[in-house]
Amino acid sequence: MMKRVMLITGASRGIGASVAYEAATAGYFVVINYNKSENEAIALSEKIINDGGECKLVKADISDSSQAKMLCDEALTYSGKIDVLVNNAGISSFSLFTEITDKLWDDTFNTNVKGNFYVTRAAVPHMVREKNGKIINISSIWGVCGSSCEVHYSASKAAVIGMTKALAKELGPSNITVNCIAPGVIDTEMNNALSDEDIKSLCDETPLERIGKPWEIARSVLFLASDDAAFITGQVLSPNGGFLI
Repeated sequence: MMKRVMLITGASRGIGASVAYEAATAGYFVVINYNKSENEAIALSEKIINDGGECKLVKADISDSSQAKMLCDEALTYSGKIDVLVNNAGISSFSLFTEITDKLWDDTFNTNVKGNFYVTRAAVPHMVREKNGKIINISSIWGVCGSSCEVHYSASKAAVIGMTKALAKELGPSNITVNCIAPGVIDTEMNNALSDEDIKSLCDETPLERIGKPWEIARSVLFLASDDAAFITGQVLSPNGGFLI
């Protein structure tokens, strides 16, 4: 039986890399998208292959519509299908609202929202033809409740949630589910700017008294990608340790 194919954007590091590894070792053929982190992407692919998985690397800046289309075309040319699309690529930064520049706002939305849109738009026609597919968007807990000094990031991740809900309604008749994962604070490079005191404070505010691990988000992705989640669409799953209930 041919393996199911999962395309993951921004998959060279952090949550994306964990999703790629967990999916590959669970039996998926994984298409790993990266942009700047080539060394990390190569190391990840070698780890996957060494552990018995299969994958393909595709370099593309998804904030550019032509490259986003190329990414999907490459995946389809190489593997013949896209069963699961995980829109994971994203950027974040801290800034007082009054100090957010036009460029910072645009850069954040270009990757976190436009990139999501461009890749999905390129993948959906194939899924519609097949009458089958799963789209999983990675938002953030801050897209649900907002974060001080991250208005631009919070707004972009809230947009991802809105996109998820609307697209789920539109694609449901084609047997395509669209769901969203809004992680809490996760132990990745994206949170390196947080001090030890900041992390301790966040842990103290979390009923489980810790921050999350990337593999825990990856397992949530695998659940939504599985047949066990066939009747789930338009939903936001937020693995956050109880930080937001």
